[in-house]
Amino acid sequence: MSLRFGTVLLPLAIITAGVPVQAAVAAPAAAPAIAPVAAFDKWSEGFADDYMRLNPEYTTASQYFSGAEQDQLDRLLAPVTQAARDRQAALAREGLARLDVFLAGPLSATQRASAETMRWTLSNELAGRPFQDHLFIFSQLGGPQVALPRLMTQLHPMRRAADVDSYLARLELAPARLDEAIAMARSAAARSLLPPRFILEKAQQQVAAFLKPAAGDNVLVASLAERSAKIADLTPQARSAAIARATRIVDKGIRPAYARVQAMLAELHPRTGNEAGISRLPNGAAAYDYLLARNAGTSLNAEQVHGIGLREVARIEGEMDKYLRQLGYAEGSIQQRMVKLDKSLQPASTPDPRPAMLARYAELLRDAEQRSAALFNLKPRAPIEVRREPALTETTSSAHYTPPAPDGSRPGVFWMPLPGPEYEMVVMRTLAYHEGVPGHHFQIALQQEMADLPKYRARRIFSGGSANSEGWALYVEQLAMEQGWYEGDTVGMLGGLAEQLFRARRLVVDTGLHTKGWTRQQAIDYGMPASEVDRYVANPGQACAYLLGMLRILELREQARSALGERFTLPAFHDVVLRAGSVPMDVLAKIVGQWIADTKAAA
Repeated sequence: MSLRFGTVLLPLAIITAGVPVQAAVAAPAAAPAIAPVAAFDKWSEGFADDYMRLNPEYTTASQYFSGAEQDQLDRLLAPVTQAARDRQAALAREGLARLDVFLAGPLSATQRASAETMRWTLSNELAGRPFQDHLFIFSQLGGPQVALPRLMTQLHPMRRAADVDSYLARLELAPARLDEAIAMARSAAARSLLPPRFILEKAQQQVAAFLKPAAGDNVLVASLAERSAKIADLTPQARSAAIARATRIVDKGIRPAYARVQAMLAELHPRTGNEAGISRLPNGAAAYDYLLARNAGTSLNAEQVHGIGLREVARIEGEMDKYLRQLGYAEGSIQQRMVKLDKSLQPASTPDPRPAMLARYAELLRDAEQRSAALFNLKPRAPIEVRREPALTETTSSAHYTPPAPDGSRPGVFWMPLPGPEYEMVVMRTLAYHEGVPGHHFQIALQQEMADLPKYRARRIFSGGSANSEGWALYVEQLAMEQGWYEGDTVGMLGGLAEQLFRARRLVVDTGLHTKGWTRQQAIDYGMPASEVDRYVANPGQACAYLLGMLRILELREQARSALGERFTLPAFHDVVLRAGSVPMDVLAKIVGQWIADTKAAA
């Protein structure tokens, strides 16, 4: 049974436990408005354009440009080479030098937040250069073996005949990019930078699944056939020709390239071992320190983070015990009782329960939209849908969100993996809040629609990382509990607490794996599903961002409530956080502090 029982969140009680989450930022005095500096806007927009031209896959996902330039970028795949890395690093160094000059002078509040966010992103990029190969390039989470199908089937636009032509041009490039990734993996292996065996085997399974169907039934061909059927300016003859060409490319180019990936993975397999933590690698301890700080936006060290997790696990399990006893589950550990509860809620296997589960998720999203009306002034115009995770990644993926296309051609999507045969029933409501409304959809889709932000911030080209985005999604889970959204739904409340417990356990497990020598089995025995443990092994530090980011937002909320008293309202606070967009947590603290000062001055 693949029970996660968690998605991020925890109340402010952690902050009183003896470890500072982050020093509170004193509210500044109300500042006089500073006129925007035209030179900064011109430079930053041009720099962002240059930055995006190095990342054609991201330009496609965000449709960052328009017209002929975007059409050209939609035909490309970024090189997977050290030379490409070096070009991006050189651009980052140039950007940092210019940003330091601008930050030393006058900037408007929006410009300063933009400059500080850009600087945070670029400085982290350069700080991570020594650790670029510590994360396995063929990771089961985002390696090219899954990134290519995801790009082509979910993100590549399919609106007109020209998009079909660019789709085929990208397929032609895929074998060369896969060969470049193979060379990078071999180069890393030559320096003893190898993944654990169980991570490599996940990649092997994905490659084998890709190769299993014949070319004509391959996901890259099937997606083109399905999606191109609705294109008005594509003739039936041209569509048939495109499908035939895609089949040839997959058969003669892409399948052989995947076979070369398969051979390389088999070559590396005997050299891998079962030790899980990144500290096993050369300079691995420093790599984890960097990844924890970057992902979680924190100055806390691993030992402090581990301690926060242990304390929160104990606190949340105490809360869950009360609700479980109300339902008659009094015997066994919290985990054992939650498994029993979830088993009791499993749907019948026939007919297939998954369509009904997706419909239920859709109902929960609509209900959350109604409940949000009293708490949020700002809501995105873009719609949100829930869809089942595609088969290729369903067994390795967690629930996640993809933003809408800026041109309206694609809604925001809450992707839910439902591999079966058993399902996570207890946490359905909380997952809908986290991935959808008012979680990631409110935050990400709304930011994309903000006309008063520069485009590179609206599209999150430079951002505050996981601590901001995942911290917000956990914050709204906590908000739902505070606002009584679970009233009359004890099972749903347990699901919310189970998600909290899951996030707290993440802190313990992630730091345990990477700094304390925990084994994979030890992490599983602590209450984590194997797929989640594998995620933390492949992406160290990221799982810690959820809880630590949420705690910072709660800390800022309490700071504002204390300072403003009766003038404080939740909708106004939410306005501030959402309008800020994806900024580093220290930048968000400054923005909230300035809002406090301005609100006091206005009163």
